[in-house]
Amino acid sequence: AVVSTQSTGRKFELGRPAANTKMGAKRIRTVRTMGGNLKFRALRLDTGNFSWSSEGTTRKARILDVVYNASNNELVRTKTLVKNAIIQIDSTPFRQWYESHYGVTAGRKKKAVTDEKEEVSKSNHLKRKLAARKEDSKIGSLLDDQFSTGRLYACIASRPGQSGRCDGYILEGKELEFCKYATKQFKQLQKKKKKKKKKK
Repeated sequence: AVVSTQSTGRKFELGRPAANTKMGAKRIRTVRTMGGNLKFRALRLDTGNFSWSSEGTTRKARILDVVYNASNNELVRTKTLVKNAIIQIDSTPFRQWYESHYGVTAGRKKKAVTDEKEEVSKSNHLKRKLAARKEDSKIGSLLDDQFSTGRLYACIASRPGQSGRCDGYILEGKELEFCKYATKQFKQLQKKKKKKKKKK
């Protein structure tokens, strides 16, 4: 007897449409999955929790832009939030933490332009604590430059279409160097494409 290789589709074989999470006011839909579990489809997100691993701190920050995606340039053009996408986030929460923790302003340009503020009275204990911490308050030059612009490069580590969250980490060191180079190359490609279209 000939055994048929075809069979009816199974529930566990189904595929669902991509979430294509965009930037915007938070909008999440729940999806019922096998075993009565839930997935959280983020359709739009504007904030996320980002960790600064070298300082061991995490802050909620606003997502400003999608800058680079290794898998597909189209996802950059459409500002789609997916895992491993390189984005720009607001540096304010991290700058405020840095200033309160070390008593030093992050971002060299800001140090030069800072307005003279009324110094808040600090106890001797707090002054000694901040003085001891100042020795460790060294940021890489690339990251320091970013603080002066008010935007930080970050990588998305969560899966917005599955967990409904856009969490990640701030880029530092070699990762940040590569990201700067890659975004520069991407912008040059975009300019060349625009020039070719104009010629046609």
